[in-house]
Amino acid sequence: MPAKAIKVDHLTYFYPDTTGAALKNITFEIDYGEVLGIIGSNNAGKTTLAMCLMGLIPNVIGGELKGSVKVDGLEVPQTAIAEMVRHAGLVFQEPEVQLSQTTVAEEVALGLSNLGIPRDEMLKRIKEALAMVGLSGFEERNPLALSGGQQQRLAIAAVLAMQPKIMIFDEPTSMLDPAGKTEVFTVLSQLKARKFTGVIIEHEIERVALYCDKVLVLANGEQQAFGTPEEVFSQVDKLKACGIRSPQVTELAHLLKQDVYPGIDYFLTVEGAVAGLAQYLQRKDHGEG
Repeated sequence: MPAKAIKVDHLTYFYPDTTGAALKNITFEIDYGEVLGIIGSNNAGKTTLAMCLMGLIPNVIGGELKGSVKVDGLEVPQTAIAEMVRHAGLVFQEPEVQLSQTTVAEEVALGLSNLGIPRDEMLKRIKEALAMVGLSGFEERNPLALSGGQQQRLAIAAVLAMQPKIMIFDEPTSMLDPAGKTEVFTVLSQLKARKFTGVIIEHEIERVALYCDKVLVLANGEQQAFGTPEEVFSQVDKLKACGIRSPQVTELAHLLKQDVYPGIDYFLTVEGAVAGLAQYLQRKDHGEG
């Protein structure tokens, strides 16, 4: 197994017939079993980066790519898409873009058929993938008759069935209502519990802070920050300058550090805030704060 699940080194990319770089000198890496959250305002370069990781850039879209992009040990720009899909899977923002078959089972089977998976193994994978996303019993349903959340879960199942080592989610909940978002993040939480390796582009900062092991911040195609959620979201003012907010409790900690309790730590969740404040006040009572 390669040392790193994803390793990007000084990636710069120009779309065809353009002079301005869509991505500029991006460098990061993640280990197997880690989930990377990519955040940024609109036109930050998030989807462009996802397409670089899958090989759609430059192998399908074209353009000029400089630097190195390695996924599961493969040099992505030199790897055919047919080979990349065996190593990495991409779930798009709009689930209906990925849905083309007349039944749920056929939808999951499509990618497996393209890989030449034997029928018995195919049926096994379809059953397992649908069970994993909570769609057992939906095999004969029409994908277009499903709710938005169910469609996105089906799109995830279709990728899961191909058993890639790495999964990439491009804003998988942005088109969904609150119920649909909860459905999808329930599936993502189950995948995380299984130690899957993933990349998630997501606008819901609280979920990124809770769910991801590493966070990459992009603005205008440039890398602004990379690290653990604690390291990234504690840079409240820097993120704000990029049009990104930190989790509300982290912003609260930022204000408290400035005006009331300079010795407290940053926290990412309400539970962390309660525990952190209690520990700080206890230290303060003992003259340590």
